[in-house]
Amino acid sequence: MKPAAFTYHCPSSLEEAVKLLDEYGSEGKIIAGGQSFIPILNMRMSEPECLIDINQIKELEGIRVEDGVLKIGALTAQRDLEQHDIVKNNIPLLAEAIPFIGHVQTRNRGTVGGSVAHADPSAELPLCFLALDAEIVIHSIDGTRKTSINDFFITYLTTELMPEDILTEIHVSLTQPNGYAFEEFSRRHGDFALVAAACLLSVDEAGVIESARLVLGGVDAVPLLAEEAMDYLIGKSLTEETLERAVELAIVEADPDADLHASREYRMHLTKVMTRRALLKAYNRGLRKEGEHVKSLSTR
Repeated sequence: MKPAAFTYHCPSSLEEAVKLLDEYGSEGKIIAGGQSFIPILNMRMSEPECLIDINQIKELEGIRVEDGVLKIGALTAQRDLEQHDIVKNNIPLLAEAIPFIGHVQTRNRGTVGGSVAHADPSAELPLCFLALDAEIVIHSIDGTRKTSINDFFITYLTTELMPEDILTEIHVSLTQPNGYAFEEFSRRHGDFALVAAACLLSVDEAGVIESARLVLGGVDAVPLLAEEAMDYLIGKSLTEETLERAVELAIVEADPDADLHASREYRMHLTKVMTRRALLKAYNRGLRKEGEHVKSLSTR
């Protein structure tokens, strides 16, 4: 199929873009990399009156550091984020996760902001940015506002972005926990994850967990922050007993759907496996950075 007819605009400034969004309201849609939205248009799942192509807005591009915060422009290509030295050296969770996104060709076109705004619960970047406790910068004709990513995702493919809003930047602190892990299971490399898990743990010299962030993907309508498991882990070392209990708590709110790729039961099994692997890997990495002997826990 081909998309329905639409009016096309290609603004060269953020100011021009938000004026168009204000003018068209819910009938205006932003397009950047188009990796998700073009198929939606072609299948006529969306028939907007107007497409607003933001690729010429240079102020939405680039990666920079200010006051210990990594600021990622919405138009930054996923591949550029993957190859950036600051990301590799300071935010290894992102560096580990991004190669799972599609293939190099799609990462060359797909944008960071587009992936977050699209809000697919199986996508890698929304999952990681939630684990990283990122801040989202949103612009509209009324000005700029910031929101915590904890409040950003509402339900499937739905965020707090209003029709007149545009996501302009994503902010991530360069000060990150010493333990990190990203685990994903898909049918083939480059496919959407059946289940994924992202974990960040701060582990002290005695092997005690000081802070924890654990997020599950593909198990709910939004990336799922496993708060009960996170609270449980604080102040504990990771033994077989605490690991098993943390996994149990992490999956309490998981409610995956069945589809042609996997049954609900299989996804629940994968959720346990990916959660266990992510917790164990993040903990062992934290221990290594603190010079401790890595505990011999099963990776089953």
